[in-house]
Amino acid sequence: MADPQKVRATDYTVVPRTLIFPVLGERVLLLKGAAHKRLWAGRLNGFGGHVLPGEDALTAARRELREEAGITPESMHMCGTVFIDTGRNPGVLLFVFRAELTSEVSPIASPEGTPVWVDPAELHTLPLVEDLHILLPRVLTWRPGMPLFHALYHYDDQGRLHIRFGT
Repeated sequence: MADPQKVRATDYTVVPRTLIFPVLGERVLLLKGAAHKRLWAGRLNGFGGHVLPGEDALTAARRELREEAGITPESMHMCGTVFIDTGRNPGVLLFVFRAELTSEVSPIASPEGTPVWVDPAELHTLPLVEDLHILLPRVLTWRPGMPLFHALYHYDDQGRLHIRFGT
């Protein structure tokens, strides 16, 4: 067996991150990125961020949702993973969660941006982060007990995003 402490130059290393989509009935809560953000300013995305030392992915997802929207969902389930091949090390490993809300909440804005309730029927008209047109429908149709989805994102030489889901 290989030494788990020995990392070869060809091995991936990853930064673990969370991505959370709170759902209430047919609506989903998204985060409109703050104008000062380097990435995704003014665009809609899920909530989330880094998994900190000492945290598991679920604990990190709960913390990020509290920090970015001021809410604590009744339940939260991991529905999939996304590995983002950045073309160099480290890559990013996203733990994707669906947070179930059973009653109306009043999310608060944070330095990350402003929470916005969205009707999924309007997604095609909104300024989403580029992968959400493909990822979000999978999250919204996922239910506890269903298999997790797993995706690989990578960018080609022209900077175009390619998304592949495992089968």
